[in-house]
Amino acid sequence: MTLTTRFAPSPTGLLHLGHAHSALAGFSAARAAGGRFLLRIEDIDSQRCRPEFTEAILRDLDWLGLEWDGAVRVQSRHMAEYRAVLEALDARGLLYPCVCTRADIAAAGAAPHGPEGAVYPGTCRDPTRAQRAARLAQPHALRLDMGRALAVVPGDLWFCEAGRGRLRCDPARFGDVVLARKDTPASYHLCVTHDDAVQGVTLVTRGEDLLAATDVQRLLQALCGWPEPHYAHHRLLTDGTGRRLAKRDGAATLASLREAGRSPAEVRAMAGWPGQPARSPSIA
Repeated sequence: MTLTTRFAPSPTGLLHLGHAHSALAGFSAARAAGGRFLLRIEDIDSQRCRPEFTEAILRDLDWLGLEWDGAVRVQSRHMAEYRAVLEALDARGLLYPCVCTRADIAAAGAAPHGPEGAVYPGTCRDPTRAQRAARLAQPHALRLDMGRALAVVPGDLWFCEAGRGRLRCDPARFGDVVLARKDTPASYHLCVTHDDAVQGVTLVTRGEDLLAATDVQRLLQALCGWPEPHYAHHRLLTDGTGRRLAKRDGAATLASLREAGRSPAEVRAMAGWPGQPARSPSIA
């Protein structure tokens, strides 16, 4: 099987050194194995994503010396595929509409906290037929009924993490996760697992901040019959104070480093990957 990795940024801003580190991790792993490196634009958040940032991503990666194989997959062009997955899960009784706001959830009491914040208390779970129809007629989210989902998955869930072997998953700690909402018709968890399956990704390289999310994504893979890739969660780059590099904190962008006269080689070294990236002809 050909090793296939991917870099999947969201076009909500310009790339910084942390993004470069992640892109180079996937690119280097693929090229070292004679495999494929894919580029995917995760632009399902229509409120924050911008076409000009997509163009900047392509420009920055090209300047860094990275080549991707095949066409760039743009998630916003595949919403019908995500809807089909949601409809299939709903037909199995695994989804329910939820009209609770964040304020409603906070007012429900001291809910336990999971990796993504307060765990949903289940207020809208198990609706009557009339309640379901009424909730679908107003702004709502679609939540995965975690209890029912785990009941239909045989045995425990595991994933293979580079350097650590097989790790046991515990998706229940996330509670009934949102898989779609009005402003985002499909969630990150659903889109990323669907696309990794469709694109044949065999090794997911990404930041260690997404390690916990693998639990929910492995559950979706099991529910939908999608292949199980291997994972390699890399360290996050930090600034001089030890704070992780982030767009919201004004981390130096690749564009600003380029404009300041830095070379691609210098920026690759700053991102933790010195040397010239290995190039190979694109693989069909």
